[in-house]
Amino acid sequence: MTALDHTPVTALRGVGAQMRDKLARIGITTIQDVLFHLPLRYMDRTRLSPIGSLQANAEVVIEGQVMGTDVVYGRRRSLMCKVQDRTGIVTLRFFHFNVAQRNNLTAGTAIRCYGEVRHGKAGLELYHPEYQLLDDSTPAPLAQHLTPVYPASEGLTQYRLRSIAEQALTCIDDNNLAELLPAELNSDQTDNGGLLRKNQPSLADALRFLHAPPAEAPLQLLAEGKHPAQQRLALEELLAHHLSLLRLRLQIRQHRAPALKPANSLTRKFLCALPFKLTAAQQKVGREIAADIAQPIPMLRLLQGDVGSGKTVVAALAALQAINSGYQAAIMAPTEILAEQHRLNFDNWFSPLGIKIAWLTGKQKGKARQVILETLADGSAQIIIGTHALFQEDVRFHKLGLTIIDEQHRFGVQQRLALREKGFSEGLIPHQLIMTATPIPRTLAMSVYADLDFSVIDELPAGRIPINTVAISDQRRDEVIDRIRSACGEGQQAYWVCTLIEESDVLEAQAAEVTASELRLLLPELHMGLVHGRLKPGEKAQVMNAFKAGELDLLVATTVIEVGVDVPNASLMIIENPERLGLAQLHQLRGRVGRGSIASHCVLLYATPLSQRARDRIAIMRQTNDGFVIAEEDLKIRGPGEVLGTRQTGELNLRIANLARDAYLLDQVKATANALLHNTPDKVAPIIRRWLGENERYGQV
Repeated sequence: MTALDHTPVTALRGVGAQMRDKLARIGITTIQDVLFHLPLRYMDRTRLSPIGSLQANAEVVIEGQVMGTDVVYGRRRSLMCKVQDRTGIVTLRFFHFNVAQRNNLTAGTAIRCYGEVRHGKAGLELYHPEYQLLDDSTPAPLAQHLTPVYPASEGLTQYRLRSIAEQALTCIDDNNLAELLPAELNSDQTDNGGLLRKNQPSLADALRFLHAPPAEAPLQLLAEGKHPAQQRLALEELLAHHLSLLRLRLQIRQHRAPALKPANSLTRKFLCALPFKLTAAQQKVGREIAADIAQPIPMLRLLQGDVGSGKTVVAALAALQAINSGYQAAIMAPTEILAEQHRLNFDNWFSPLGIKIAWLTGKQKGKARQVILETLADGSAQIIIGTHALFQEDVRFHKLGLTIIDEQHRFGVQQRLALREKGFSEGLIPHQLIMTATPIPRTLAMSVYADLDFSVIDELPAGRIPINTVAISDQRRDEVIDRIRSACGEGQQAYWVCTLIEESDVLEAQAAEVTASELRLLLPELHMGLVHGRLKPGEKAQVMNAFKAGELDLLVATTVIEVGVDVPNASLMIIENPERLGLAQLHQLRGRVGRGSIASHCVLLYATPLSQRARDRIAIMRQTNDGFVIAEEDLKIRGPGEVLGTRQTGELNLRIANLARDAYLLDQVKATANALLHNTPDKVAPIIRRWLGENERYGQV
């Protein structure tokens, strides 16, 4: 028989051209695709529940007789049907119904229903249950296995997906569904610490089980994704994603990049002019990057460093190496505030060295923009700093040797790729350094950034005092305002961060504009500024510059100040409604203080009551200043989707694996991927195709 990955889905009964197109929209074109379209959850339709024993929020199968049916008119018209068995009565409620449906549900009709029990106006109710009318003489048998619920889309009902999956299961035999994992991974010798546990199910058995678990299957284990059949598939899925990145990494390393020679003299001048000494961690990472970009192989390196660890100085050293070799360096930041911060830093550092800096944002228009574009194209601009504007169509570089992307998680993959392609010249592509102050949990780093080398600055500059974080209820707001008055009275500066810009009936967070007005009334002696995303760039820059210059005591802001603001004299931060933000964002905001030599404080001014999740986040913020610890906890609480953001997780669309739950597999996944690439490279493409289809990620970036 033809292999299932080459057998079109139209080979199944009932799949014509129209159904084929609907299935193709969710990535199903072959019978193998059907088998790997795995259930999201399961319903237990294998046993009947007496109506008298029903409890709210339970999913149940009931049988009984229809007592009567009525159309009820209230806020919404609904069809209500009373059903009775020997133990009690329950109401079925339908908001969408037709005349035929109403006429079928006549008194005395035997019925079987499946649905979720809820509290309703008529007591316990089943909203829109699935149901079938029964023939008293030969009642339909109950399900023999748990009922799968599949990911679906418009035009694809659960009934059709189940029917298609059942047919696909009957197609499996010993020859048409390839076992792509090495056989030795399931041997007795790998029982302790090996990739697969002894007696782990085969691929075919795992698929049969997951599409049709027996009635006695452990529902809790399945719900948690920890059943051996799920883990068998999770392992292969993680392996597929890892292999796709490694393969793309190999492809990119076949390109050539400019070999940028060390800038010894220029570097010495630069370091001697700095008002501080580099930490040991900065020096180590600087050497790693310098060695990379001296090679004619494209560097792909992720530089992680906690807030305030000094990543920008390390990036500057790399830029000097590019300039010394006659190439340009481009620095791309996600916001104008952060890009402006980089421009100021590089101007202070590089202007005395005679290095010309260009600055490009989307706001620049007309002749001024044209002049900047000319300096990029003719090479007179050696460092180019900007936002997304750097990869717009009319931008041309003279010789781009290095791209530096800050806060990489704010950019989509294609945006980063676009900047790199801008530098393609004479058969060479630029080196790429990606920086983040949002530490990436090791679990995510191994899975999502397997194509990158890693450098970590794990040391803060000398003299930094850990930030003291406290959580205070907004019922004690007056005390917090007094604290600001006291701190600013001693010559220090403070931030007050709000989570919204304007009032909202739905969200309780006070808006920045309203808060600023209130604080001006309560603290009339202080000079105050307001910054939010709706200000024009010039207005924003004016307020920020006044705050940096010490002309303002208090800055009221939204989360636009999350990155790129460096005011050493600011020692107090109030974050209002911290329960609305993720851990990584809270950590970034807190990092705006504690940048000088004075003790700094962060006040989390929360609204009550707090959810358990919010309580957990606040507790972690109080316990640690370590960004890597916070990143791991953030992953546990929110999952990879929210930690990385939608632009990133679109690339990591896992069907069954869960990065937080299955982290223990990653070391073995990494080892197995390398073994497959070297020993059985012919299996690499089929594994990737099985799980990713044609959606291999943009590993070049």
